[in-house]
Amino acid sequence: MVYKAIGLMSGSSLDGLDIAYVHFLETGGKWSMEIKQADCYPYSEEWEARLRDAVNLPALDYMLLHADYGHYIGQEVNRFISEYQLEHKVDMIASHGHTTFHMPLRSMTGQLGDGAAIAAETGLPVISDLRALDVAFGGQGAPIVPIGEKLLLGDYGFLLNIGGIANLSFRNNGQYYAYDVCPANRVLNMLAAKEKLAFDEGGKLASSGKLYEPLLADLGRLDYYSMDYPKSLANDFGTDLVYPMVNELNLPTADALRTFTEHIAMQLASDIERISAREGISPAGQKLLVTGGGALNDFLVGRIRELLQPLGLEVEVPDRQLVEYKEAVIMALIGVLRWREEYNVLSSVTGARRDSIGGAMWLGTEA
Repeated sequence: MVYKAIGLMSGSSLDGLDIAYVHFLETGGKWSMEIKQADCYPYSEEWEARLRDAVNLPALDYMLLHADYGHYIGQEVNRFISEYQLEHKVDMIASHGHTTFHMPLRSMTGQLGDGAAIAAETGLPVISDLRALDVAFGGQGAPIVPIGEKLLLGDYGFLLNIGGIANLSFRNNGQYYAYDVCPANRVLNMLAAKEKLAFDEGGKLASSGKLYEPLLADLGRLDYYSMDYPKSLANDFGTDLVYPMVNELNLPTADALRTFTEHIAMQLASDIERISAREGISPAGQKLLVTGGGALNDFLVGRIRELLQPLGLEVEVPDRQLVEYKEAVIMALIGVLRWREEYNVLSSVTGARRDSIGGAMWLGTEA
């Protein structure tokens, strides 16, 4: 059977709403996909500010934003459907929402974007709140994309997504594991903004800078990096802890970007070495798939390649559509699995008591 689903993702880098329309085919337990259409609708300055500042709102204003943003998402999906002539071609929508609060140790995770509002705007079935059940079962609620990596991208032993936060997935004896490595694009973009740039295109500015070794050492000593996985990061780790560490030094922007880029690459290489020792697996001869906006940062990817070369791990950047929309594509698959009442979050990844069938369902269709 072919499932025709839209997946929605709003990442911590706040660049916009990613929308992917995907056909999924399941045959004898094997899944395949075809990305039919995908787009990113950038946020206006107003929406970017509202989402960025959401964590500071009083409870009532936060809930009003939750509803508001849900209606906004629904309207953007309607725009996408109209622009790509997808009327009557979509079975369901799966929306990740925009993460604000993420405190799994206190059994709480929060994503803005009311699923009921999306369903009301689109008149389609909507699956939302994709992380909540895993957190209720004691899991980190993150990362949740490895179920899609397992079912759709099983040829890769390691998978890296570089968004606002960089997260890594890997396979061992058929089981998948994943966790957040370190802040990434959110901090890089905040640094680039000091030069009135939305981002450092291709890492050109970073490549012109010099390493500041004391900062590199201080970043590497942060407590999070010595913790065992499963583990996950909230956005404020990057914005409220890491960025101020970099910013307070008043380095030239190019030097700050160069140093933080090196931090991302070094942290990843160090983690893969530690994974190899802990799990008893060899990265030699395996492939690392790199996706997310950071995969378009040629300088960062080049540093990752160079640091991983001694391990024999081949770094692969796929076609641009998968680079930019992998997470939205997998959200769509998570929605399809929820519709089929099949496990869509892996406890081996999140540390929950068991696998779960996550997501609240809102039937916007008429009876």
